[in-house]
Amino acid sequence: MPLRAICLDLAGVLYQGPRLLPGALNALERLRATGLPLRFVTNTSQRNRSQILSDLASLNLVVNPSELFTAPQAAHDYLTLHQLTPYCLFHPNLKEEFSDLEGKPPNAVLLGDAGRKFNYEHLDQAFRLLQDGAPLIAIGENRYYQLDDGLHLDAGPFVRALEYAADCRAIITGKPSPAFFEQVLADLGTRPEDTLMVGDDVHGDVEGALNSGMQACLVQTGKYRAGDEKTITGEFRLEADIRAVARTVTRLLE
Repeated sequence: MPLRAICLDLAGVLYQGPRLLPGALNALERLRATGLPLRFVTNTSQRNRSQILSDLASLNLVVNPSELFTAPQAAHDYLTLHQLTPYCLFHPNLKEEFSDLEGKPPNAVLLGDAGRKFNYEHLDQAFRLLQDGAPLIAIGENRYYQLDDGLHLDAGPFVRALEYAADCRAIITGKPSPAFFEQVLADLGTRPEDTLMVGDDVHGDVEGALNSGMQACLVQTGKYRAGDEKTITGEFRLEADIRAVARTVTRLLE
C-alpha cells in the first residue's frame, strides 16, 4: 500500500512529560528526510497552541505551526461555525483560545481536560445546560493520559458521565472523530489509505484512524499497555517506538 504522508501524535510518541523519548529527534529527522509531508495531531487540552509550539521548540523538535493540528482548535472552529457560546469546562490554559466566544449566555457545553475543575458544581452546571437542550461539545474522549507517575483520568470518563446523565451524545471535535482526521487529510491533500497515523492510544489514534480509512501504527510507548493491540480489530502496525517507525517507513520507501 503506498504511503504519501504521516500523521504523528505528540505526547507518548515523541516525548513524555518534559523529556524526549529515546531517539525521537533522530527518528523525526529520518522521517523528514523521506520527503513525506508530516502533520502533528494532538488531543491535549491542558496546553494551548502557543504553549505546545513552545514546548516543542524547547525540546528541539522542529515543527512548523502549519503542521500542528489540535483538538481545541477544531472545537473552536465548530463552535464558531455553528454560532455557539460555550460554557467552558476545561483547563485554564485554554481560556485565551476561546475568549472571543464569551460574552453571551451559554447555549452549549464545551468539555476538555479540566483537571481539578471536574467537581460536582461545574459538572452539575454543565448537566443543567444539557438538560435545557444545549449540545455537548467534547475536545476529545480519551480515557486516560500518561505522566511520569503513571496514568491519570482524561476527559473521556466525564464525557460519558454527562452523556449518561443528560441522555445525549457528545460531538467529538478531536481524535477519534472522522471529521478531525478529514480536516488533517484535506490539509495534506492525500487519500486516507495513503496516509499513516502513528500514536500510543489504541482507541483515539489507531482505531480512529482505521475508522477513517487510514493506515495506522501503534507504538509501545507513552500510555500503551501490554495487550492494547488485542482490544480492537483491523490491520495495523505495532512498533516498539518512534525509532522503529522511522526505520520501517524508510525501508518501505526504498
